[in-house]
Amino acid sequence: MKDLVKKLDKSQIKKIPGIRDLSRDIQKELDAVEEELNEFTKSPNKIVSEISSYLFKNAGKRIRPALLILCSKLCGYSGDEHITMSSLVETIHTASLLHDDIIDNSNTRRGQESVHTKWGPNITVLLGDYLYIKTISNSLKSRHRQIVQILTDVSSKMIGGELNEYYVSWNLDIDEHNYLDIINEKTASLFSASCQIGGILGNAQDKKEKILADFGTNLGMTFQIIDDLLDYSGDEKTMGKPVLSDLREGRITLPLIYTLQNDGKKNRSRILDLLKKKELDKSSLEEILHTVQSNGALDYTYRKAEEFSIYSKELLQQLPPSVHRDALSLFPDYILYRNK
Repeated sequence: MKDLVKKLDKSQIKKIPGIRDLSRDIQKELDAVEEELNEFTKSPNKIVSEISSYLFKNAGKRIRPALLILCSKLCGYSGDEHITMSSLVETIHTASLLHDDIIDNSNTRRGQESVHTKWGPNITVLLGDYLYIKTISNSLKSRHRQIVQILTDVSSKMIGGELNEYYVSWNLDIDEHNYLDIINEKTASLFSASCQIGGILGNAQDKKEKILADFGTNLGMTFQIIDDLLDYSGDEKTMGKPVLSDLREGRITLPLIYTLQNDGKKNRSRILDLLKKKELDKSSLEEILHTVQSNGALDYTYRKAEEFSIYSKELLQQLPPSVHRDALSLFPDYILYRNK
């Protein structure tokens, strides 16, 4: 990833937005989302309260809440339901991370011990279930029945995506089409839902609502492809998790899919032999990493992410100019050039 970013000249690098650039105009709303998440942790159930406090104290980037808020403001919304809805999409995202870490046996998340490492997998999976169900329950307070349906559908899609991804783990015949379908369900669907909910709150017309939903989908696809790219090219200290952590758990993502399909019979045969072990030692991982990094797979993966990023920008250009559209237009580059 560092080499890819080095290709940009200094003037381009200066234009890459940071998280503060994305949220500068909506910081008060994001602070209100944090307050709502904190209220959520005040459960009479001691273990729910304890773990939820641990989860939400180490705030992530809050990209999905920021998208929802900006899309609602883009459509002229002026109430406060966007704060509640933003906290709900963040809770769904958090629930998915809990299940994800159990499946991947990840020891760290956002630079701290993962919940299943600290409390064990049994409690963690139950808490993830609790967060999903609590989110749907809280969404019933909305007067927008469509939003309740969207949150229900996206929860189902994300879990379905995780199930499909786990089902094809260590399946070396997975192709790019299958891969894109999986990440659309498990990641892009929540980006899309966040943007669409913002449009619904602002009473957007059907065409505008669809543009926002499609914008979110393409942004989410960019996000997950870059995430998978970083598994092969990122820095462990920056990311807060080991390089090749996905591969260790059998996740076959785009850099490896490209390598298996395009790197010649000899290298393909060698990688297949290594991956058949499933218990990959350090030397095997280093050999696979070297092969993937030297055959154009990372450039190809980056270009694929860039395609979705460019299309997300083109979708925004169909909407009338505004400060909120300008803010949303920063997200594609931020996600494309992120390093964690």
